[in-house]
Amino acid sequence: MAEVPDAEEAAAPEEGGRDEPETRYGVPVTHSRGQVVLHPTREQLVDLVRMLRDDEDFRVCVDVTAVDYLTYEAHRDLPPGMTGERFEVVVNLLSHRRRERLRLRVQVPADDPTCPSLFDVHPGTEAMEREVYDMFGITFTGHPDMSRILMPEDWEGHPLRKDYPVGMIPVQFKGVQNAR
Repeated sequence: MAEVPDAEEAAAPEEGGRDEPETRYGVPVTHSRGQVVLHPTREQLVDLVRMLRDDEDFRVCVDVTAVDYLTYEAHRDLPPGMTGERFEVVVNLLSHRRRERLRLRVQVPADDPTCPSLFDVHPGTEAMEREVYDMFGITFTGHPDMSRILMPEDWEGHPLRKDYPVGMIPVQFKGVQNAR
C-alpha cells in the first residue's frame, strides 16, 4: 500500500515544483499542444534566437506573425508574473536534427508597437516581418526595408488590428443578374 504524506509534506512545494515558474535559456516557459513555448522579452529576443540557432540547432525560422488581443477575453496561458500586452509577436523555430518545433511569444505593448528584427539572425524573416508591419502596425527595429508588402503604400491603417473598421466590397460575378 502506498504511503500517504502527512499534511506538512503535502503542503511543501517540491524543488522545481509548480510554485516556481519553469524557465529555459533564462526565459519563462509554458507548454502548448506538445510544444515548448518560450516567453522572452523584446530585449531578450534576438540574443535568444541567435543562441538557439548556434548552440541548440534551431536553424530554421518557419514563421514570424502577430496576434492582436484587444477583444480577447479568455485565458492566454502566460507564465506566472507575466503581463499580457495588446500585441504578441510569435516566432516559430524548427530543428531538423532534433525533430522539434519551438515557439516564442513576445509581448508588445500598444503604446510602443515595436520589436527587434530577426533579419540579421535569419535573413528569411524579411518578408514575414514586413507582413506583420503591414497587417498589425508592429515595427521591427533594425529591419532593412520596413515598408508595406501586401497593401498599397498609401493605405491608411492596419487591417488585422481588432480596432480597424470592417468594410465590405461587393463582388460582381459574370453572367449573374443582381436581384437588388
